[in-house]
Order: sequence, then C-alpha cells, then structure tokens
Amino acid sequence: GPPQRGGEITVLKDASFDGSWPSGLDPATNTTGGANIAQMAAIYGGLFEMRANPDGTNARVAPNQAESYQVADEGRTLRIKLRPGIRFSDGTPLDAAAVKFNIDRNMRSTCSCRPLWQLAEENAVTTEGDLTVVMRFAVPTASAINNFPIANVNWIASPTALRQLGEDRFRQTPVGAGPFKVVSNTLSQSLVLERNPTYFKQGRPYLDRLTFKSIGGDQEAYQAMLAGQADAFEGMTTTPLLDQAEKNDRLTVTSQPPTSPYVIQLNTATAPFNDIKARQAVYAATDFNAIAKGIFKGKYPVSQTFTAPGGLFHQGQVPGYPGYDLDRAKQLVQEVGGITVTLGTLGDYVARQVNIALQTQWRQAGINVRLEDYQLNRLVETFNSGRWQAMLQTAGAWDPAAGVGVAFRFASTSPFTGV
Repeated sequence: GPPQRGGEITVLKDASFDGSWPSGLDPATNTTGGANIAQMAAIYGGLFEMRANPDGTNARVAPNQAESYQVADEGRTLRIKLRPGIRFSDGTPLDAAAVKFNIDRNMRSTCSCRPLWQLAEENAVTTEGDLTVVMRFAVPTASAINNFPIANVNWIASPTALRQLGEDRFRQTPVGAGPFKVVSNTLSQSLVLERNPTYFKQGRPYLDRLTFKSIGGDQEAYQAMLAGQADAFEGMTTTPLLDQAEKNDRLTVTSQPPTSPYVIQLNTATAPFNDIKARQAVYAATDFNAIAKGIFKGKYPVSQTFTAPGGLFHQGQVPGYPGYDLDRAKQLVQEVGGITVTLGTLGDYVARQVNIALQTQWRQAGINVRLEDYQLNRLVETFNSGRWQAMLQTAGAWDPAAGVGVAFRFASTSPFTGV
C-alpha cells in the first residue's frame, strides 16, 4: 500500500566503504563524502538529485532544492535558481548567499568529493538576488550538472550553524535543510537522525527516525537482518548471500543496473608498472571470465571499460582489448626479469575474494603477489602518497566525466598520475 507516516528504520552500511565517516559529515571536510551519499543526502538534501524509474532505467539529474538551471555561454556559465522558502533546520534561509558560501568553501577543500572544475579566475561564483547563483568556468564544462549529486557542492550546510558551532563541532552535529536532522553521531559507528519538521517537501519524510549503523561486511549484515537488528543493508555483493536472501520470504532484494565494475588499477609512475611489458603481463595473466563465473556465478557481465551498463556511454566490448593468454604472460614476466607486486583493495568480502583469484591467476604466470586490505580513508591517503602499485577498485560512475571516483583516479588533474 501507500507509505504511511511514522516509524523508524535502521540501515546498515559496510565499514570498509560507506559505513566509514572518520572525519565527520561536514561537506568541506568529510574525506569520504563520495561514499557517504546516503548520510549526506539525509542531512542536507541536495541542490540536485538522481532520479530514475523503479527498474533503474532512464536515470537523470533533476533539480531538488534548486528549482531550475540554465547553461549559457557555450557551457562556460551555469545559472542555478533556488526554490523559494527553503530553510535550514535551524530556521535560517537556504538562499543564494548560503549556496555561494558553501560552493566557495567546498571548492577550496581537499575532499576527494570536490569536483575538479576549472572555475573562472574572477567572479567564479556570484549571486543575482536572493534565489539565483551563477557559476562561471574557465572552459566549457558540459558535465557540471551531472557532477552535483555526488559532489560536496551539492550539500548545502547552514552558514549560521557552522559559525556558531565551529568546524570541529559542526562536523559532528551538522545542520542542513534535508529531510532529517542529527540526534547523535558516533563517527564511523552510528548516525541517528530524526524527522526535520521544516523540510520543504510537504508530508515528507514519512519516517520519524532514521539510523545508519556501520557493520563489518555482507555476512555480518545478513545475520543482523535475520536477527531483526536492522531493516536494510545497501551494497551487498556476495553472490551466495544474495541467492539466500532471494529465497527468504522475510527479505526483499532490490537490484539496480551497476555503474561501477571492478577495475584493476596499475600505477605506471613507479615500478614494476612503469614498464609496459609488466602491464601487458597483467592483462595476459588475468582471466576475467573465469572470475565472473567462479565468484559471481555468471550473473554479471564483464566490462572492458571502467563504466558498467547502468551508466552513460557504456561500451561492453573494446576492439583490440588484450585477452587472457597465459603463455604470453609467462614470456613477458621472464622478459622483464620477474614481477613482484602488492595488490590492494577495500577490505570487504567480495573484493578480497576477487583479489585472491587474481593472486592465484597471476602466480600461474610467475608474478609474485602480496595482498593488502584498506579502510577507505587509508586507501585515499595511500593513493595521494603515490606509494602504491596495483589496486582493485570500483571506479565507474553514472557519468564518467562527473564521477568522483573516476576523476580522483583517472583525470589529468587527479592527485596522482600514472593509471
């Protein structure tokens, strides 16, 4: 039936990814903001949001706290008109001045969820009256609107609350204009929210209370769900557990078209992958179809790019893509005098299983592989340091030109080079 007002739910988040927010939930200082989208959207709402049909098709970016937008000057100017009457949960107005304050502050931040826009040198962000914000870019920026839903410029914090609380307290108990406001926040453990009575969408949210809890991974989340300790878990990828859940009358499994396939990233700025033959050896030593069949039971397609079928511009097959060739891999390893590599990933169950499979396949070609697991914040630090060799990641995006993970890893303006 239709949704009813009231009640509360507890949503579990994987501690290795979106269940980690060690630096708090201030858009300018949340170093894992690109992963904590559900928490950030609950508190701040967002100028724009992703919308799609129930089956995940026809995904698009639509105005939310913004009422409309206009692109001008051949993509060098973006004019955003805000909805009138929106207020933060502290009663202060979400107006053009507040949005300009946030965009300026967030663009100066070092957060990995900061969009890598080339803003104009002068008057980059200005206001026109109380409800219009104008952004000017140094170059045409066609993907700017698509960037908003997953970037910190989308989440508008109350400037008044930020000044009154100070950054240290604000990151713990932030104030936004989203559907919920913060009751308590234990970093990377539990975030308790309650209904925002001044939310601009009449009758929303339906829930009185929403709690996010961090949990160790798919298996722990599944057991917690069966024990009645939680109501939902986002991001389960363990195929046997998904099979069990689909057969359990107490659980509902919702699948959406993926945007981010697993990709193997090689750091070409350092040994061994500064040698093209070492990179070619990895391609030749990797049997992606065997991994798709063995770990994922053939349920999901193999992609030859870092985007997946749920995103824009997906291309499943790439002409000339180097395939699995164990004999060639062995030959290349010998030609470079041997390869020793540390292969890292986020510490969740499925990623570990994929890395173990890669370790097994690469060892057959004579590549010596050491595995290492990371929490998200340490992974970001490792990337920024440049001291890494290979990583298994999910790094796609609905729009690859706007995706935080894509730009962070692959853009020419990223914090490191050599992928």
